[in-house]
Amino acid sequence: QVQLVESGGGLVQAGGSLRLSCAASGTAFSFNAMGWYRQAPGKQRELVATITSGGSTNYADSVKGRFTISRDNAKNTVYLQMNSLKPEDTAVYYCNAVRRNTITNLSTNYWGQGTQVTVSS
Repeated sequence: QVQLVESGGGLVQAGGSLRLSCAASGTAFSFNAMGWYRQAPGKQRELVATITSGGSTNYADSVKGRFTISRDNAKNTVYLQMNSLKPEDTAVYYCNAVRRNTITNLSTNYWGQGTQVTVSS
């Protein structure tokens, strides 16, 4: 059974940094893409950053230049380095992983439980 476990969240002052990690377990295969989403109270879950197995990255405009996503394919682990944090970054951050079935061409999404990131002003 595939499980995604996030870690690294916490409370930080504005301008500070945090590094989130998400480790996948229960599978011997890597994912086509992994990424981070976040959801603030009363708001819809939004994409933060994604990275493919080949290393291509995509960022939300709001975090470009401040956040960096990376992954270790061998360990099925994705990281999110968050610098220059702002109060508006406060949210629950969820790890996401996508695996495409090469036979059916359908993708399966996996989600972590989420880790709280709180940025104080």
